[in-house]
Amino acid sequence: MIQLDWGDSRPLYEQIKDKFKTLIITGALKEQDKIPSVRELAGSLAINPNTIQRAYKELEEEGYIVSLRAKGSFVAKRSDVSKEAQNALYKHLREAAAELIYQGVELERIQAEIEEIYGTIKRGEHI
Repeated sequence: MIQLDWGDSRPLYEQIKDKFKTLIITGALKEQDKIPSVRELAGSLAINPNTIQRAYKELEEEGYIVSLRAKGSFVAKRSDVSKEAQNALYKHLREAAAELIYQGVELERIQAEIEEIYGTIKRGEHI
């Protein structure tokens, strides 16, 4: 399901979290899909279960997954994504847009990129 990049300087839990977010955002994992248990994923990646637990905890705090006692973890409904997570993403979007504008990219080009991403996701296609 996911592979770790041992050459990546980021902590393993961040890599795991980011890979699951990508799978969810691109539609590879859909709302209410079950994700591997902490033990299953730790076993398949040959890493400490605490690392997986930390990634899952952060994904749950941000509203990407929900954990149900004795049932497992599942992809959350889009409406469950936290406002803090959305605000952080808006901050990144503003920073990226500001850099693009500084580099001379026209507003129409930035808007076109966002519209293309929006259409791709709405059609259920992968980015």
